[in-house]
Amino acid sequence: MDTQSSGGKMGVGSLALFSLCAVIVVDTLTASASIGVSAIGWWLVTLVIFVIPYGLITSELGTTYPGEGGIYDWVKKAFGYKWAVRTTWFYWINVGLWMPAVYIMFAGMFAELFYPDLSLIWQIAICIALTWLTVWVCNVSVDVGVWVTSAGAILKIIVISVLGFGGFFYAAKNGVANEFSFSAMLPSLDTGVAFLPALVFNLMGFELVATMTKEMKDVRDMPKSIFLAAGITAFLYVFGTVGILMALPVEDIGLVAGIIDTLHKLFGDSAMGQFMVYAIGIMALLTFVGNMVTWTMGASRAAAEAASEGELPEVVGKMSEKHDTPVGANNITGIVSTVVILAYAVFAQGSDELFWSVFAFSSCVFLLPYLFMFPSYLKLRVSDADTERPFRVPGGMGVQWALSIICFLVIAQAVILFIFPDLITLSVDWVYSAPVLLGVILTIAIGEYLLKLAVAKKVNDINQKTAQHLSENH
Repeated sequence: MDTQSSGGKMGVGSLALFSLCAVIVVDTLTASASIGVSAIGWWLVTLVIFVIPYGLITSELGTTYPGEGGIYDWVKKAFGYKWAVRTTWFYWINVGLWMPAVYIMFAGMFAELFYPDLSLIWQIAICIALTWLTVWVCNVSVDVGVWVTSAGAILKIIVISVLGFGGFFYAAKNGVANEFSFSAMLPSLDTGVAFLPALVFNLMGFELVATMTKEMKDVRDMPKSIFLAAGITAFLYVFGTVGILMALPVEDIGLVAGIIDTLHKLFGDSAMGQFMVYAIGIMALLTFVGNMVTWTMGASRAAAEAASEGELPEVVGKMSEKHDTPVGANNITGIVSTVVILAYAVFAQGSDELFWSVFAFSSCVFLLPYLFMFPSYLKLRVSDADTERPFRVPGGMGVQWALSIICFLVIAQAVILFIFPDLITLSVDWVYSAPVLLGVILTIAIGEYLLKLAVAKKVNDINQKTAQHLSENH
């Protein structure tokens, strides 16, 4: 993600802000609240067993192998170019698959705020219009993207803080909507297990900072900024989740309408209350657009670079002559998003189901590259042990194995639970699981096909060069 820092290089503070904008998402707060009060326990468990190891591993990889490519570079160095192509494909295409979920949420919240009777057809139209607005912004300029990112981070913090503080004030006046006893806060498997993978999803993206190494004052600042961002992120998520749970009984929390319902509850029906609901509601909606612009910009740039190396089809690498933006990759993202919105609109009944099934599908694809990242870390520790590491994860190789395996398993269980949320009770709801699973398989298959083309092209280029070289020597 090309963010030029104004006035010199980025220090710990600005790097942490960049991470916050990339990582924090307001749109899945309601999913975390839907777990119920035990979400607090789950957040703490996730922090200790996943976020800390993930932050340490990212810090070592990012400081040892600085470069624009981030996760792509690490996988390529560890496992070669084919796995790197797969990584780029999933990283890029997931944005086009995730965008529909975010804009379905936007359309649902927009309806909740302004037109409670808005039909699904109109909501779909809003999703498609927003998709193309995002593509247009990314096609026109990089500078717009930079202020969108910063504004997005600040708006997200405001929205989550209002939900958190509002919940506490509401509870002080009216009593709490859910029971906040110690036993209720402990992680349990009986409530809302389907939403557990959303917690993992909510915390991914700290490695994006590693793509900003050229902009940093000092690469050794990276671990500090990652842990500062992780700490603030976790606190904000827990704070926002608790705020929603203080105001709304867990059974009343809708995935799409939950945030607006909470605001109505917190601010009441007075004129001032209505104004606050609209003001904060609109801020929340703006963060959705900010998120999509940030991720589209970064992912499309990575895809365009891969295309220029011949690793993705040429059309993906098409750059704008006027703006020097990756229009090819951006436009394909828009087309993919539109197709997914239309396809899912046919299947889903309500906007909650539509949102969750599209979100689960895109999240699986989004998490796949991380299944390569943790093994890459281990491999590089062994095969590239002599390279100087400005930051090293403490402990011997046993510790490194343990940390990598735990992170790998956390990601793997999130992918499985996204596809089969009922596995804990050993049952499968194929009506929900089949479209999600098919989507994931299809995405992997298309990636494999593109990989085959890329390999054939590479072989062809080498043969041509060899032939040329021979004919010149004769």
